[in-house]
Amino acid sequence: MKTITTLLVLTLTFTGYSQTKDDMREFDPNYAHTVYFWFHNPDSAEDQKTFEVSLQKFLDNSAYAKTSFIGKPPKASRDVVDGSFTYSLIVTFESAEAQQAYQDEEPHKVFIEESSALWSKVIVYDSKSI
Repeated sequence: MKTITTLLVLTLTFTGYSQTKDDMREFDPNYAHTVYFWFHNPDSAEDQKTFEVSLQKFLDNSAYAKTSFIGKPPKASRDVVDGSFTYSLIVTFESAEAQQAYQDEEPHKVFIEESSALWSKVIVYDSKSI
């Protein structure tokens, strides 16, 4: 009974925090693009709002991004967890070619133009499915 209750709670939690049906795109395991951003002023509510609006506009208009996750670091629970970043982004693509096209598309260029002054450092980890 405890396992069923736990599964039900997890299912309802994920359903409650998921995207709407209109926004949902299928996760593509072929290619993952993970980006970490460090802001000049990580505590600035104005900078956070500017970034979030610009990033969401970009993702809503990308022809190539299949799914996306925008995150902020949780309070670190273990020494191996790096919570020094301000935001993280995970985007999936059907191929490396689609990811490259995403880099060159206009919504991506507008996002960089609107937001790049906010960050002091960006690290990208790309990976292909095994």
